[in-house]
Amino acid sequence: MRNARVPVPTRSPDAPLRGAMRGLVGPSAEGRRAAAAIGERVVATGRRGGARARGRVRILTPARAAGLLGMLATGFLFTFATGPTAFAVSRIDLPALTWTDPATVDATLALPAGINVFQLDTAPLEAALRTLPAVADADVSVSLPDTAVVVRIQERRPVLAWQADDRRFIADGSGVIFAIVDVDAALPAGVAVVDDRRRGAGIGLQIGGHLDAVDVDVATRLGSITPADIGSAADRLRVTVTNEDGFVISAPGGWLAVFGFYSPATRSTDMIPGQVRLLRSLLDGREATVRRVILASATDGTYVPRSTPKPSSR
Repeated sequence: MRNARVPVPTRSPDAPLRGAMRGLVGPSAEGRRAAAAIGERVVATGRRGGARARGRVRILTPARAAGLLGMLATGFLFTFATGPTAFAVSRIDLPALTWTDPATVDATLALPAGINVFQLDTAPLEAALRTLPAVADADVSVSLPDTAVVVRIQERRPVLAWQADDRRFIADGSGVIFAIVDVDAALPAGVAVVDDRRRGAGIGLQIGGHLDAVDVDVATRLGSITPADIGSAADRLRVTVTNEDGFVISAPGGWLAVFGFYSPATRSTDMIPGQVRLLRSLLDGREATVRRVILASATDGTYVPRSTPKPSSR
């Protein structure tokens, strides 16, 4: 019996294995499929599915937590800085203005109450201010930490007061009319005054309009002449424009000098300096006896003396 062979039962490969037979036969097709599925579930530790992983994958690392807190803080600060109450405009600082009403400036800016200074776009505000007739340039900025809107305005410089009837149209050097004042209103020093006595004077003149370029050229030249420039004893000179004589300079209660009409094509304003020199020579030594001076050109002129009173008969 020592050498007796132990019979091994034969089994089909597809038969279910019991504990005693496990490992004695090859896997069945179903077993191979199950093994393949288990292999696909191998975790990072190398253990197969079904076994407990040695380490857990951490969802929230310190770096991720710091990033999340940073995003939350940024969102809070943005909401705080751009909110309707934080950093709201506290006031509007305006410069001293001569020709522009501060109420008009406020209305042009049209800043909503409580608007945040960080939400202000100053470029459109500056463009709006430049549309005001008396504004030559404008700058708008924000002052921190007091959240004030600072407005800087450069007004047009008046050089000419064109008078028509009882009003004076104030214009700058380019002829832009930016203000209208009464004839009795005080004017800044150096502003030339021209009294337009032509028929229909003042028709079409308005704020934002332009005076004729030739008129502006002649008016600023003649309006800047002082009595000393022509050797006159008069205390002041007056410049007028009439339909009959064109531009005229006169000494109140004394003589008048006809400078005439000007046109770029026929009679240039370049002759005016020569006419002024000629007027000075004609008045020299005889001003009290001159009634009227005709200045045809820079070199051609004549004068009409005052009439001599006839002696009274006894």
